[in-house]
Amino acid sequence: MTVMDADGPAGPDQLRQQVLELGRRAGLDAVGVAPAEPFLRTRQVLDERKQEGLHGGMHFTYADPARSTDPRRCVAGVRALVVGALSYRRAEPEPPASSAAGRVARYSWEDSYAPLRQALTVMAERLGADGWRAVVVADDNALVDREAAYRAGLGWYGKNTNLLLPGRGSWFVLGSVVTDAPLAPTGAPVDDGCGTCQRCLPACPTGALVTAGVLDARRCLAWLLEAPGSFPVEYREALGGRVYGCDDCQEVCPPNRVNDLRRPPPPPRPEDEAWVDLVAMLDAGDQELLEHFGRWYVPRRQARYLRRNALVALGNVADGRDAEVARVLTRFLADPDPMLREHAAWAAGRLGRHDLVEGPTAPAPARSPASAPATPG
Repeated sequence: MTVMDADGPAGPDQLRQQVLELGRRAGLDAVGVAPAEPFLRTRQVLDERKQEGLHGGMHFTYADPARSTDPRRCVAGVRALVVGALSYRRAEPEPPASSAAGRVARYSWEDSYAPLRQALTVMAERLGADGWRAVVVADDNALVDREAAYRAGLGWYGKNTNLLLPGRGSWFVLGSVVTDAPLAPTGAPVDDGCGTCQRCLPACPTGALVTAGVLDARRCLAWLLEAPGSFPVEYREALGGRVYGCDDCQEVCPPNRVNDLRRPPPPPRPEDEAWVDLVAMLDAGDQELLEHFGRWYVPRRQARYLRRNALVALGNVADGRDAEVARVLTRFLADPDPMLREHAAWAAGRLGRHDLVEGPTAPAPARSPASAPATPG
C-alpha cells in the first residue's frame, strides 16, 4: 500500500510523523505510538485481582480482560496503537456559598472525553485516507488505555494506579487509535518516577490503595459512586460531599503539585461544573437528571443512583436546620423506592433530624458492590 502526500509517495516513517503532528495540532498534549502485541502482563494482573475480589464488581476493564488486553480484538491485523493524552487540569472554581453543595471530580466537570475522541478521530481519518484501518477507542471496555499509553512511552504507572506524564502529572484522559498501518513505536516505556514517595496511599479516605499500585475497588469512593445497590454504610461519612468521582490521590501527588507551582493551571471555564446544588439535584426529574449528567456513568442509566449519591452527600455537608434540606429529606423518607428511603433516613440521622423519621426505621442492609449485580456495558 502506498501512502500519498502533497509531495508524492510517503513511507511509514513520514506517515507516522504526519499523524502525530495532526494529533498535536488537534489539541493533544502528548502523543506516541505503541506496539500492538497483546498486553499479557496486564491480563494476568486483571485476572488475579478479579479472582481476589479487588475489582469489587466493577464491569469496566474487568468485564472481559481477554478482550481489553488484546488490540487484535479491535482491528484484525493490527500493527500499532497511536496513543493520545489530553489534559483536563484547570483551577477549581470557588465553592458556592450554600452548604448543600456536592463535589464533582475534575475530569467530569465537563465531558473531557469528547475533545479527546475528536483529536483521535483526526489521526484516524488521516490513516483512513490512505486505506489503512483505524478505530478510535477511549474510555470503554475495548482496551486498557493506561497500558497503551505506558507502552507508547507517555508516562509511568504511579502508586495511585494513575499514569503520570514526566513533568506534567496525571490530570489527563487517555485514548488510542488502533490501526493496521505499519507505524514504528515512538519510544520505550518511561522509568518509574515515584521513587520512595507514597503520599497517595494514606491520602485515600477509605484506604482503597492497599499497597503501591494496588487498588481495592470495594473501598474506592469513585467506584462506589458508580456501583449499583446501596452505598456501603461504612464508607458514607468518608464520602463527604462527593457526588461523582474522587481526586484525593491525585491532589496530593507531588508531580501534580510541582507542576501547579511551575505552571499555574488554566482558569476554570464557564461551563465547568465542579459543584452541584444537592437540593436542586434531588428535586429534578429522571429525564432532567440523566440529560444533565449524561457525561457521568450512571448504573443502568437509572436516576435513582444519582439521588442515592446526592442523599449521602447531603447528609454529610448540609445544614439540617435548613428548611429546604428538611423538605427534600421528608420527601425521600416517603419515597416509593426503599433504597432512597433508607439513604434519606441515614442522611436525616447524620444531620440530627431524627424528628423527620416517623417511627422506628429499619433500613435495608447495604450491599457492597462486590455482592451487587455487575453493571452492563
